[in-house]
Amino acid sequence: MEVSTLISPEKFPDPAIDTPLANAPGEAKAVLAGGCFWCVEAVYQQLDGVSAVINGYAGGEAETADYQTVSSGTTDHAEAVEVRYDPSRVSYGQLLKVFFSIAHDPTQKNRQGPDVGRQYRSAIFYADGEQKRVAEAYVAQLEKAGIFDSRIVTEIVPLEQFYEAEPYHQDYAERNPMQPYIFFNALPKVKKVRTYFKDRVKQAT
Repeated sequence: MEVSTLISPEKFPDPAIDTPLANAPGEAKAVLAGGCFWCVEAVYQQLDGVSAVINGYAGGEAETADYQTVSSGTTDHAEAVEVRYDPSRVSYGQLLKVFFSIAHDPTQKNRQGPDVGRQYRSAIFYADGEQKRVAEAYVAQLEKAGIFDSRIVTEIVPLEQFYEAEPYHQDYAERNPMQPYIFFNALPKVKKVRTYFKDRVKQAT
């Protein structure tokens, strides 16, 4: 069981160091890896201010950026999501708070729940120095607060390139809510983010 499922998101502090909300609407991107991208995608699709979540691969080369090759565990890629968001409505730090409190367990190295392999590692792929600063500061803040019993193993590395995954991987949980893996792994996280981040999720239609 993922450790994060046993810890209430209420215990997680807001980032002490964060990007300020922008003065005008726009689009920014955050690339995060937290195990199977289907589950992480489903969580971030709930957040207000998020316009799109794209499943894909990061950390490796273009030649190996396909699901079959990445799934072999022989590449440097991680399954990752590109979160496209309006920085005037949600901050990078708030996205990281959801990442650590709900989207995955950052204490599991090269695995996530039932999925094992380097492609399922925990990683933050920062686009610039500001994202790096916020990510490193929040990890240090969580470690100091003793939120987890084990050390956070999340890699914080520069983003070289994000490669979009095959079309059948996009919006996967939304299209396949009763698929067993989604039902038991993704949907509980969706319920959790909608419960604990009521003021930050999109209104149900």
